[in-house]
Amino acid sequence: MLLPGKKKYKERLSTTRKIMLSFAFGIALGTLLLMLPISSADGRGVPFMDALFTATTAVCVTGLVTVPVFSTFSFFGQVIILILIQAGGLGIITIMYGILLRFRKKMRLSETFLMQDVFNIDTLSGMEHFMKSVIFGTFVVEGVGALLYMTVFIPQFGLRGVWISIFNSISAFCNAGIDVISDQSLCPYVGNFTVNAVTSALVILGGAGFVVWWDVIRAARQWKIKGPRSLEFLTLHSKIVISSTVFLLLVGGLLFYIFEYNNPATIGDMSIFGKVQTSLFQSMTTRTAGFATIPQENLREESVVVALLLMFIGGSPVGTAGGVKTVTVVVLLTSALATIRDKKEVELFDRRIARQAVGKAVAVVCTSFLIMFTSTVLLAAFTNFSLIDIMYETVSATATVGLTRNLTSSLNLPGMIVIILTMYFGRVGPISLLIAFNTKRSGENSIKNPVEDVSVG
Repeated sequence: MLLPGKKKYKERLSTTRKIMLSFAFGIALGTLLLMLPISSADGRGVPFMDALFTATTAVCVTGLVTVPVFSTFSFFGQVIILILIQAGGLGIITIMYGILLRFRKKMRLSETFLMQDVFNIDTLSGMEHFMKSVIFGTFVVEGVGALLYMTVFIPQFGLRGVWISIFNSISAFCNAGIDVISDQSLCPYVGNFTVNAVTSALVILGGAGFVVWWDVIRAARQWKIKGPRSLEFLTLHSKIVISSTVFLLLVGGLLFYIFEYNNPATIGDMSIFGKVQTSLFQSMTTRTAGFATIPQENLREESVVVALLLMFIGGSPVGTAGGVKTVTVVVLLTSALATIRDKKEVELFDRRIARQAVGKAVAVVCTSFLIMFTSTVLLAAFTNFSLIDIMYETVSATATVGLTRNLTSSLNLPGMIVIILTMYFGRVGPISLLIAFNTKRSGENSIKNPVEDVSVG
């Protein structure tokens, strides 16, 4: 007979397995569909490993590809990839229950608990309405993005521009970084303000997280009544996300601008406006977007180091982005600063941060670093690429970014397996840890081991 606490712990772990298995199921199904002759442009079918790699990168919204999507896959195959991207960005379980809600009005309690874990939200109140709002809001933003893209792609590609616009909008919002234009990502549009602006807006909105959306909308509604004071009513989570996103975007853009200013292989020959635009886009895209307007292999080493850090941080929680997340990093840095100042409480924006949040942050960073380190060592052992190119690839895969220094298409079989596993664990691992650490055990043993001090640092 299970104690109540152990029973609850077992149930919570089962939700973790459901999330992990849902991604694995999506990858397996996607692989089978992409191997069909109808999915390939030449009608002969795509090899198993290329299909598996493409399905994984789509479901994990990464963007690394071993074969060019625009020329390898037929329209049917591209539709399958887009469905996998949408499902991976929102979460396969979210899509599944969204469809079920279309046919019945209410969610069961067990389903509500599962969606609470998927979105990492502490309350069950309004979960059904929240999920419907997420799906509706996603389609509205992606639809507007597609319409704006059409102003560029329809004049250039004709009717095919409609499909390119829809595909790019969903891919950008889901932070997937996959396109169906060419094998050069968005490099041909490095000077196109519309493409740069629309892509950046979609990526930032998707990466900011759905909770922030509704919080900002709520504050905006209070603007007419309370004026600027309404911003004070933003939650601590939203304040951290917004401030850290702006900070990383501007600081990253400034560093890329300085380091690449005289580099003719990237932005050296551009106008001042072009350099600023491209530097900001590079800063944005390294935080899990995956689109490139300049060849990543042409970046100087100092820029690569900045990119590695931004990729590892990634976007924000409860959104479509990957990485360890902005809030995680801010919580860790704030905790470290509190320790240096010999403060017992971790405080930010006049609020105390729960110790449980600090523990989650440590767990996520450690897990992501372990995945990245292991994949780097394995890829170095199985391939002959330079270490800096390997690190760029593995950090990109761990944080589900999708940027590469022209390495992915040259991977051998062991290398492909390493990156496939890295993308999967990078997408699923931190999520699983968050759920596991969010478990509240009610039947813990009241007997505690004695405390003993250790030397740290």
